[in-house]
Amino acid sequence: MKFESPMLVVKDMEVSKAFYRRVLGLHVTADLGANVELTGGLSLQTLESWAGFIEKDPAEIRFGGNAEEQYFEEENFDAFLEKLAGMPEIRYVHAVKEFPWGQRVVRFYDPDGHIIEVGESMKTVCRRFLDSGMTLEQIAQRMDVPLRMVKNLAR
Repeated sequence: MKFESPMLVVKDMEVSKAFYRRVLGLHVTADLGANVELTGGLSLQTLESWAGFIEKDPAEIRFGGNAEEQYFEEENFDAFLEKLAGMPEIRYVHAVKEFPWGQRVVRFYDPDGHIIEVGESMKTVCRRFLDSGMTLEQIAQRMDVPLRMVKNLAR
């Protein structure tokens, strides 16, 4: 068995395609009308077609449940945050937060209430710590990862 792709049900396909293109830089790789595949493997399915597939009334489909997210990583996190700051329509789950291992993340909702998380890549976190003057050993301790992982990330 092989997992293929996450799929999000959307109310308005054109609005969703525009959002994922504008905010996350994803592009359509296959457009079948009611189903669209985006770069990275994320798929979008219209509410109407999904309701038909699972034999439910569209009113039974719930959005914004805060029970899952789509996770993305960004090498230039600060530039991405600046981009988001220029988009007043973005609804945040929370402001930027930094986890104990040093990774910064931001979470926000797509037009249908699906949570999107964008975090710094671990390589970027490592580079940021190196630039601050930390040693590889200090970084490994701060990130709570093996030293060999830090050495790989620092390359």
